Amino acid sequence: MSQASPRKLTIMVVPDGGRDSRTFSIPYRWLRLMAGGVSLLALALTVMAGSWWYLAARASRVSELELEFEATVGDRARVQMLGRRLEEIEAQYGKIRSLFGSSLSGTSSDVWLPPATSSGRGRGAETLPAAGASAPSMWPLTERGFITQALLEGAQGDHPGLDIAVPSDSYIRAAGGGTVVDVDEDDVYGRFVVIDHGGGYSTLYAHASLHLVARGQRVRAREVVALTGSTGRSTAPHLHFEILLNGEAVDPLLLVQQPT
Repeated sequence: MSQASPRKLTIMVVPDGGRDSRTFSIPYRWLRLMAGGVSLLALALTVMAGSWWYLAARASRVSELELEFEATVGDRARVQMLGRRLEEIEAQYGKIRSLFGSSLSGTSSDVWLPPATSSGRGRGAETLPAAGASAPSMWPLTERGFITQALLEGAQGDHPGLDIAVPSDSYIRAAGGGTVVDVDEDDVYGRFVVIDHGGGYSTLYAHASLHLVARGQRVRAREVVALTGSTGRSTAPHLHFEILLNGEAVDPLLLVQQPT
């Protein structure tokens, strides 16, 4: 008995306008192998494409992490610089307090400095005498300074106080006794302090480089409440000083006198 021949796929090729034709016979077994090979190739290509997208996404994430790391390093450096600056300021205040404190042997001083601690109430803090409310009558600086802008109203413009040019980190002191009602920062005044003196009077001290009091704190006249700077809408170090009576600006030069 003869063995059956394997099944084949016969393809006949007839040239256009030609007489001779060609016939190709491909066993179905080869076709199955070719189909399997094509399927494996397609699967491999699919896996490669998926891997490429995964690796691309991971690479993008790595770039983002690198940027975040660089930003973190920069922030850490700035924090370290700020920490060193605060340590320097605290050391300077320690020296100043020793001059105005123990060296005076109980003698009264025109300038009251805050304790040389970051919180103002830590170890070694001194208790100031009770601060009674009083109308603003003291020059708000420990030096004369130079008035660059007086109070302006009406047609000439609106400038509700004095601008006094002084070097950065000069002492800003309370023009009268009272209670600190606001310690904040904005785009115009920069860092500022507001003190309520009672009787409708309040004072504002703006463009400071550093606050030295907290909201709710009672202060006495001449007590240092901040350091001068150029924060907010400012082009050079100076103090912007306002006196308000029932919310209305009063010319400070009517109540305080600039040292000669």
